[in-house]
Amino acid sequence: MRKPLIAGNWKMYQTTGQAVALVERLRALLAEIAGVDVVVCPPFTAMQAVAEALKGSRIGLGAQNMHWEGEGAYTGEVSPVMLTDLGCRYVILGHSERRQHFGETDLNVNRKVRAALRHHLAPILCVGETFGEREEGRTFPVVEGQLRGGLSDIPRRRGKGSSWRMSRSGRSEPGTPPPRNRRQRFTPLSGSSWGSSGGRQRAGQSESSMGGASNPIISMR
Repeated sequence: MRKPLIAGNWKMYQTTGQAVALVERLRALLAEIAGVDVVVCPPFTAMQAVAEALKGSRIGLGAQNMHWEGEGAYTGEVSPVMLTDLGCRYVILGHSERRQHFGETDLNVNRKVRAALRHHLAPILCVGETFGEREEGRTFPVVEGQLRGGLSDIPRRRGKGSSWRMSRSGRSEPGTPPPRNRRQRFTPLSGSSWGSSGGRQRAGQSESSMGGASNPIISMR
C-alpha cells in the first residue's frame, strides 16, 4: 500500500517571510511523523524561499497552478519549466476557485495535466461539485465529467503505480458538510486511458493509492 499524501494549499496567504517561518515550524512539528507524504503549496512569490527552507526535510514543494506551455507571451502565468527549476514536484490543477473565479475549463485543465506529466510534475487534479449542484443531486455527473475532461487522452500505466488516489479537502458550504460516504459511493473511471469509457474500478481500491510523477492525484475538493 502506498503512503497517503497530505497537501496544504496556502492560497493567497503568507508573505515570503511568513511562509518561511511557517515552514520552519512545520519541519519541527513533522520531524517524527512517518507513514505519510506531506506537501506545501505556497504562493508563487514565496516558492523560492520556501524551497530553500525545505532543503533536507521530508516535506515536498508544490505549486497552486501553472500554464500548460513551457514558455511564451502569457503575461502573469508560470510555466512547468519554471516550477521544476525551483525544485517543485507537485502542482494543484483545476481547483474550484480557479474554475469559479477564472473560468478554468476541463479542456484547459487537461492541457495542464498533460504538461505537468511531460515535465515530471505530479498533478493534483481537483474535482468536485458546487453547493448548488450538490443540492440538485448532480454530484456524481459533475465529478465524472470533470474526471473525463481533465484526464482525457492520458494513458494509464499498467502494473505498479497504475492506481490513483482519491481524497477530498475541507471545502464545504458552512453548516452543510458533504456526505461522509461520497468517495465510497463514487466509482472512478478506468480503462486504457484516464478519460476512456472503458471498465470500472472500485473506489475502495484506489483510495489508498497515490499518483506519482507519472499518475495524477485526484482531489475531491
